[in-house]
Amino acid sequence: EVQLVESGGGLVQAGGSLRLSCAASGFSFDDYAIGWFRQAPGKEREGVSCISSSGESIHYGDFRKGRFTISIDNTKNTVYLHMNSLKPEDTAVYYCAGEIGPCTDHVDYNMEYWGKGTLVTVSS
Repeated sequence: EVQLVESGGGLVQAGGSLRLSCAASGFSFDDYAIGWFRQAPGKEREGVSCISSSGESIHYGDFRKGRFTISIDNTKNTVYLHMNSLKPEDTAVYYCAGEIGPCTDHVDYNMEYWGKGTLVTVSS
């Protein structure tokens, strides 16, 4: 069974940092793109970043510039989202998703596999 499980969310003060993890089981990262998305209360889901098994990454949205980075550990079948200088507006449920093929220049909201999300709350 294919599963993506996010972890690492929680409550953090503005200016703090969190590292989210996306652990995959039931498939190998080889030939897959893994993306991070987020959905804030009352807002539409938006793409954050995407990374392939080769480590090539694409980032979406100006909101993350200089603050969020994505990395992959193929030995652990895990993708990470490193978030620094967090702001209250970063409060959202963060999801990871997987799709065979490379990351695309545009956000792919129709990735095949999705996790259930992890909640990040940033207090002011």
